Amino acid sequence: MQIRFGILTVSTTCSADPDKDKAGPALENEILRAFPDSKVTFKRIVTDNKDNIIEVLYSVANDRLCDVLFTAGGTGFAASDVTPEATRAVIEKEATGITYVLLSKSLAVTEMAMLSRLTSGIKEKTLIINFPGSTKASVECFGFIKACLPHAVALLQERDSEVKAEHMRIQGENPSAESKVKIQTGASRMRKSPYPLLEVEEAFALVLKTVIPRNEIEEIPIEDALDRILAESIKASRPIPPFPASMKDGYACRAADGGGMKLVRSSAAAGDVPCVEPLRPGEVIRISTGAAIPAGADAVVQVEDTTLVAVTENGEDETSINVNVTPKVGQDIRQIGSDVQADALVLQKCTRITPAYIGVLAMLGLNKVKVNRRPQIGIISTGNELVPPKGPLQPGLIYDSNKVTLLTLLKKYGYEAKDCGIARDTPNSVKSILERAFDCNDFIVSSGGVSMSEYDLLKQVLVEDFNAIIHFGRVNMKPGKPTVFATLTYKEKMKVIFALPGNPVSCCVTSILFVIPTLRHLENYKAFSEWPKIKILLEQDVNNNDPRPEYVRLKVSRNCENKLIGVSTGNQISSRLNSMVDANALMVVPGKTVIQKGEVVTCTLFDQIA
Repeated sequence: MQIRFGILTVSTTCSADPDKDKAGPALENEILRAFPDSKVTFKRIVTDNKDNIIEVLYSVANDRLCDVLFTAGGTGFAASDVTPEATRAVIEKEATGITYVLLSKSLAVTEMAMLSRLTSGIKEKTLIINFPGSTKASVECFGFIKACLPHAVALLQERDSEVKAEHMRIQGENPSAESKVKIQTGASRMRKSPYPLLEVEEAFALVLKTVIPRNEIEEIPIEDALDRILAESIKASRPIPPFPASMKDGYACRAADGGGMKLVRSSAAAGDVPCVEPLRPGEVIRISTGAAIPAGADAVVQVEDTTLVAVTENGEDETSINVNVTPKVGQDIRQIGSDVQADALVLQKCTRITPAYIGVLAMLGLNKVKVNRRPQIGIISTGNELVPPKGPLQPGLIYDSNKVTLLTLLKKYGYEAKDCGIARDTPNSVKSILERAFDCNDFIVSSGGVSMSEYDLLKQVLVEDFNAIIHFGRVNMKPGKPTVFATLTYKEKMKVIFALPGNPVSCCVTSILFVIPTLRHLENYKAFSEWPKIKILLEQDVNNNDPRPEYVRLKVSRNCENKLIGVSTGNQISSRLNSMVDANALMVVPGKTVIQKGEVVTCTLFDQIA
């Protein structure tokens, strides 16, 4: 569904200087990420004036300028915070459920959310929702309620077919679009996989060959840029520092004057306008770290190398000091461009942005930066036996641990993903869940439904209902043999699918070996070609009785001799998720092989060494 969004920033400050509006652009960016087929058709900044806000809200609703209007700002306790009052004066119906979700989920983030006075409601056929004014809070609030927006708009606009379809999707079925797949049971089911068994290296090479980075660029605030990949090289537009600056608290002086008694003419603090009257012989200026060097001075003597001689009558200011050392030209002065020369290449394109790099960007005067757009990621679980991890379990059911593991594993490496639900073991349910995921995401990770049971339907649905290409359906590895990599075109857009095995450890290991590196590749992170390989001393025998290569989970640490050592994390059965708990490395043990204690082996490091 295409939705028309509007953004009204309420801020007297931003109204006077639109460049100071951070929440509005950030919201627009999140809206288009979540709903790529939709548009932001209305944007305005208004002062903190109730009548002005009311006038804009009436105009937007009566003229049908958008379907959903977000306001950002004016929801606090200050006298000028009147957005909720203006909203209540306009709306005809309150959307109390939306307001409750916004407040309850915000409180889970910070208890300060109790000070936010949010209101939501309907005017004509426009849904109006108040967000706080901070960039972080407004983006978080959008994330809390975005899933309900298509259904809300369909209800307001009386799109009966879409309302009915959404009800069916919520229930996991869509009878109006039957899957072409028929379950084959008993003797008719397939007993041998049609997919060749590829080696891990061969399979991943196929991924890299198939998945081409799209090089889509977005501009975001630097405070949101941590771990993102630069889409442009950054050059310094001016030297850093832009003026000679003191490196110490002390006295700016003329080196030619040498040591001895000096007259203290004045003082210079960081941020003061540089003194342009040149120092005369025998004069010094008291100076603080970071302050501009005054005209005529060519050295700084730190305060520890001076002695106080005389002060003013009231004792508040120094009038003369004794310099106890002989200063040298340039002493304790940061010269112009000593940190960064003008036009110097500071950050290379395709670099991963670290906290220090964000500081460098701020130092250069940049508050936004262009980065490579990340794919929209959806997570699916499959299986009749799965239920969300809450409430009591009924006989025969298990909690869905894979989804939350995948969501948090991706988050650990900087990727936000969406929960796209649990597909039941019916063709219609699998097809409906996939359609819902494809509507909002271009990179899908599923768990389960890829083995040889007659109820493992994912590959069949992908091929028969979506004309997907299964690039590989089996990999010569333990755990993770049934891993699937597929691509397809849905509504004229390419989708990438990794269908992972349902066993929890298989799901984790294949995510580390295939999913994370593919996301890095899609993001154009040139420095990441593969996980680092390290050599360690094995602290115990490791036995692989299977003919497949086994990816043994290891805990790598340093011993008292500062040597890297590795120990197995215990029973390596693929259903035992505890084997991943302390693991930070994977060691490949060839089939039918024993690696003995004391051997030096190579392993793949995917997490920090404690």
